[in-house]
Amino acid sequence: MAKIVVALGGNALGNSPEEQLRLVKNTAKSLVALIKEGHEVVISHGNGPQVGAINLGMNFAAEQGQGAAFPFPECGAMSQGYIGYHLQQSLLNELKKQGIDKEVVTLVTQVEVEEKDNAFLNPSKPIGAFYDQQTAQQIAKEKDYIFVEDAGRGYRRVVASPEPKNILELNSIKALIESGTLVVAGGGGGVPVIQTKAGYQGVAAVIDKDKSSALLASELKADQLIILTAVDNVYIQFGKENQRALRDVKVPEIIEYVKQGEFARGSMLPKVAACLSFLDGNPGGLALITSLDSLEKALKGKIGTRISK
Repeated sequence: MAKIVVALGGNALGNSPEEQLRLVKNTAKSLVALIKEGHEVVISHGNGPQVGAINLGMNFAAEQGQGAAFPFPECGAMSQGYIGYHLQQSLLNELKKQGIDKEVVTLVTQVEVEEKDNAFLNPSKPIGAFYDQQTAQQIAKEKDYIFVEDAGRGYRRVVASPEPKNILELNSIKALIESGTLVVAGGGGGVPVIQTKAGYQGVAAVIDKDKSSALLASELKADQLIILTAVDNVYIQFGKENQRALRDVKVPEIIEYVKQGEFARGSMLPKVAACLSFLDGNPGGLALITSLDSLEKALKGKIGTRISK
């Protein structure tokens, strides 16, 4: 039996409540299969499209005089509840279908960041929908947002992405795991908070969910960190005629690929960096990057990129 932290990509969860609920039903089957094999699983997830949609929707309503605008920390917490609700409902239904008596809980999670993190001076985390260049420029002018081109897929708004330092609800997560509960935590990287004289306070940022997942996996002393994304493997020379899938890779080799600029900043690089961070604190651990659809094959070593010391 292994203790596994599974990080689901926010983009893999769909762009509407209906699509998300449909997709997470299949997600639940893959995750429950892990549990059925005896593994102890903790689930985290991204929220890039969802938190952006929530923020835009709330602000649009406020502009129409239908309520107050909501700051980013509150939108992040909303996304944790919204995505977590779909995940825990689908997981609970699948567990019952498989005859497994297990409770599922979504824990709204706060993650401490440093107030003086340089990320606040250089926003880099893509959130929300993709736009063409003209539309992005128009929105940027109207709302004073910052947009960047995201891995050839269009333009997205970016916000600060500070480093996660401390998971405030860690002891609660551990207690739930020890009680046999399946936990969904650290959604969207966690709600970013800073320590002030008056206590913790939310800040306008989005923590990279892969970094928070790596921190969570390290703190839980997990055996594996599994990052599920849109592709089956990590590739070098990606998109070129000589692209090559990486399968079993040691840390020094993949660090060299990072130095060579093989991985895109807005897509694969954060995932690889998160794996390296996890392995740095867990030298005997294993990090796996693959797609949700290929998870079963990846666990058997037939596909996916496995990174180890």
